[in-house]
Amino acid sequence: MRTLAPVAAACHSRRVLLVDVATASADVGATSSRLAKTARIAELLSRAGAEQDARQIAVTVAWLSGELPQRQIGVGWAALRSLPAPGDTPTLTVPAVDAAFSEIGAVSGKGSQLRRANLIAQLFAAATAVEQTFLRRLLTGELRQGALIGVMADAVAKAAGVPATGVRRAAMLAGDLPAVAAAALTAGDAGLAQFTLRAGRPVGPMLAQTATGVADALERLGGSAVFEAKLDGARVQIHRTGSDVSVYTRSLDDVTERLPEVVEAALALPVTDLIADAEAIALRPDGRPHRFQVTASRFGRAASRATQPLSVFVFDLLHVDGTDLLDLPTLERVRVLDDLVPAAHRVDRLVTGDGAAAQHFLDATLAAGHEGVMAKSPTAPYEAGRRGAGWLKVKPVHTLDLVVLAVEWGNGRRTGKLSNIHLGARDPATGGFVMLGKTFKGMTDAMLDWQTTRFLELADGPTDGYVVRVRPEQVVEIAFDGVQGSTRYPGGMALRFARVLRYRDDKSPAEADTVDSVREFYERA
Repeated sequence: MRTLAPVAAACHSRRVLLVDVATASADVGATSSRLAKTARIAELLSRAGAEQDARQIAVTVAWLSGELPQRQIGVGWAALRSLPAPGDTPTLTVPAVDAAFSEIGAVSGKGSQLRRANLIAQLFAAATAVEQTFLRRLLTGELRQGALIGVMADAVAKAAGVPATGVRRAAMLAGDLPAVAAAALTAGDAGLAQFTLRAGRPVGPMLAQTATGVADALERLGGSAVFEAKLDGARVQIHRTGSDVSVYTRSLDDVTERLPEVVEAALALPVTDLIADAEAIALRPDGRPHRFQVTASRFGRAASRATQPLSVFVFDLLHVDGTDLLDLPTLERVRVLDDLVPAAHRVDRLVTGDGAAAQHFLDATLAAGHEGVMAKSPTAPYEAGRRGAGWLKVKPVHTLDLVVLAVEWGNGRRTGKLSNIHLGARDPATGGFVMLGKTFKGMTDAMLDWQTTRFLELADGPTDGYVVRVRPEQVVEIAFDGVQGSTRYPGGMALRFARVLRYRDDKSPAEADTVDSVREFYERA
């Protein structure tokens, strides 16, 4: 078995150490100042770029963004429950740990679980305490330190000595900030110039902010909006060059071979080159949507169209036959789309400044079984990779009164605070509670202070571990977007996009919503 520590120690002295990244991550998480975050990351990236090692730069940026370049390596909380004691001296380098992640992810076949566990133990044994904390949070997706894409782009620009607008544009077109960072730090402006809109290379999708209702959306968009049905399907980005079609997910994974219906729909359009934003969704014979899980199941490697065909709905165009449409206003892109895409493959749409008409459109969309509506500024460009103010999503808010079953200690700015809460619904059959998921969203600083004190009082066991079990006495009002099937929790269900609205000290656990009520909601959806 390869040993990590000697490899790390033998690396060139200018290699960035894992402890440098872990410490920078903690520093970034400990401040709310955007300028301070940017400066701290830029300082680290300057060191990462000193060797002109593109991979080291890209990996450092990905990690600080809370991502693995390898995406998934088969390591979650279960694999990290029992770890060796931390090392005393930092020896691990970024390239060595990146190589270790690749090796762990490549493990397969008979005995793979044991081999993967041995590699994980070896890696963590070579890590110091601060490095172990960083690795654990990175591998479990819990690394939340405020290093969002805007901060990262500014830090890359500062470290590379190039304009921030150039970095943002390149990241928008590439859909890959780590790659853009590597190019900027190794080749400056010339490196950024290589990133252009090109069919076959996915770009980061434009994202939406949230509006409280159609009236709020109209006010924020200047009195008029393009309202579109928001389907509860899977977003896909379609690229066509001649007879070659590629299909990418929202996270830019290539799923072309799994979605032949999308390929066929793209080939049927009267174009040669195309980049389109669309939704793939499983519909029932009556036109109403299946549950999201039915659509999602088609994206698995073993799925086929025979199990459940998908319908395709195009809602935006980024490029058509040599012409980039990104910077055109929404209404101009809509006109091109309507001329090109048949009505059967377009989402329902209403352009209006009339609040009553907009509300009727929302109500009709919800009645048809869809999520809600998107409200888009008629003049907004397509801001790839950004959560622009020109797109707003309007969805009904569902709430449940649930009981807190456990809490996890926070990290970054939340270090020393009890943060991520485990949510349970009352089970009348047993008198206990059924877990439906976790959330750390919606918590203010004041709420974090309060709940840390409160849950330490309710602690039902040790408080020095990562998870603190509590007596099920505190009721919390949770907003959520829906309920989905889940094999992770004993009730077979999980809340989608749960966030805290308020703690309900006026309610006892006996007044919390039941798992039966949640199941009824799940069945109605």
